[in-house]
Amino acid sequence: MAFALLDSLSLPGDPSKPNEDAFAAEACAAVVLDGATPLNPPLLPGKSDAAWIAAFGARRLMAHLKDGDRPRAALHHALADAEHSFAGLRRRPPREGFEMPCASMMLAVERVDGLDLLWYGDCTALLLRPDGACAVFGEAFDKRAAEAGEAARFLKETGLAPVEALVRAEYLPLFRTARNKVNGPGGSWLFSPVAAASEHVSRARADAPPGTLVLLCTDGFLVLAGDYGAYGPKTLVEAAAEKGLIRLGEELRDVEESDPEGRRHPRFKKSDDATAVLLRLS
Repeated sequence: MAFALLDSLSLPGDPSKPNEDAFAAEACAAVVLDGATPLNPPLLPGKSDAAWIAAFGARRLMAHLKDGDRPRAALHHALADAEHSFAGLRRRPPREGFEMPCASMMLAVERVDGLDLLWYGDCTALLLRPDGACAVFGEAFDKRAAEAGEAARFLKETGLAPVEALVRAEYLPLFRTARNKVNGPGGSWLFSPVAAASEHVSRARADAPPGTLVLLCTDGFLVLAGDYGAYGPKTLVEAAAEKGLIRLGEELRDVEESDPEGRRHPRFKKSDDATAVLLRLS
C-alpha cells in the first residue's frame, strides 16, 4: 500500500515567532513533529532550537525511510544524525537537560497489511477505516487533559490567567525542572539529539485496509477534539476530509481568540503551533 497526501496544514501559534512544528509526507511514510517550547536562549544558529530539531527530524526520517530503512532503524539513524549535527553546530554543550532541543513525534510507515506507528510525546494518529471504525494512537488526549488540569490549578491558586505563566520569570524554574526529566529516569523520552532515544519510542501496528483515512497531528491541532470539544476523534477526521484543514485551522483560532487568557479553556499558551496531515491509504 501507499499514502496519498490529501491535505496539510501548519500554523504558527504566534505569527511573529518561528513555527516549531514540522511535517513530511511521502508515498511510504508521513511524520509530524512538535518542537518543545525553548526555555533558554538558542544554542544553535537561528531563532529557535525547537524549530531546528523538528525540521531536521522530519527531513532525516524521510531520507532514511526512502533509502530502505525499516522504521526503528530509520529512527535510530535520524536521532544519530541529530546528535552529530547538534554537537557540531551548538555554541556550547547544554549545562542542564532543559537546554537540549526535543520534540514530540508521530511517524506512520506503510506496510503491506497496514501501518507501523512510532511516537514520542503528544502527537497523534487518527485512523478512520472504510467500515467507519476510528482508532486513536498516541497519548495526546491524556497528556492534554493533564496539562489543562495543571493550568486550571494555576488559575485557581494564583488568580492569574494560565497563559501568563510561560512569560512570567518566577514560573520559568518550574517548567525547567519538568523539562530536566526528559530522556532521564522517571521522565518521558522525546525526539532529540540522543541516539539512545530510539530504544524508548512507543510503537504499534495498526490494521489499515485500503481507503483508510489517516490524520497525523500535533497537540496544537488536536485540541479541537480534546480541550475545546468541537469534535470527537472520528468527526475530526471526517471534518478534515469534508471541510479541509484550512477551515479547521480557522475554527481552531476562532476558539482561541474568544478565550485569549485561557480561562474558559485552561492552557499555558493562547495559541500553540498546529500541524495536521491528512492521507489516504491506497
